[in-house]
Amino acid sequence: MPQNAIKLYNFPRSGHAHRVELMLSLLGLPVELIHVDLPSGAHKKPEYLALNAFGQVPVIDDQGVILADSTAILVYLALKYGQGRWLPTDPVGAAHVQRWLSVASGPIAFGPARARLITAFGAPYDAEEAISRSHALLKVVEQELSHSSYLVGDTPTIADVAGYSYIAHAPEGNVSLADYPNVRAWLARIEALPGFVPMPRTVVGLQTA
Repeated sequence: MPQNAIKLYNFPRSGHAHRVELMLSLLGLPVELIHVDLPSGAHKKPEYLALNAFGQVPVIDDQGVILADSTAILVYLALKYGQGRWLPTDPVGAAHVQRWLSVASGPIAFGPARARLITAFGAPYDAEEAISRSHALLKVVEQELSHSSYLVGDTPTIADVAGYSYIAHAPEGNVSLADYPNVRAWLARIEALPGFVPMPRTVVGLQTA
């Protein structure tokens, strides 16, 4: 393991953790993956709460810089290592990216992420509501992608990284992507990026193979 490797505290089936793993890989950065056993409650133990008081994955430790929250970590990585490629510096471009980071923490979290939590992890939420929220979100994303290759223009940004994981895995939560050709093409473009790493699929919902 390289001495300068960034430690990523993760859980492989967490889309929040996958966002960060994907970003680190797209940037070509050395990573030490540290598994946090969520089912056993490792994220609620004092040693982990010292890293993230909210008891959530992911957390990174970049040579002593400890950060939690997936979208916050994406901003940090883009600014420190992205060489201006992943986060626009102009006010309008930066604001457009921030809009999608907010979507990742709002409509995506309460739509496809929650729908998948129900099927993959047995979370006690209203499946019908989560699926409805998912399709409302996907209709907006489909329209946005009708005039650009990525969520903010024609080059990938951290907005795409933040949105990818849970939208790509929406079928696991019984959310079909069949009616969203622009969304499917966008997912394929992200998957074709050098350094792309997938999140393990869970055979639940519409994801039957």
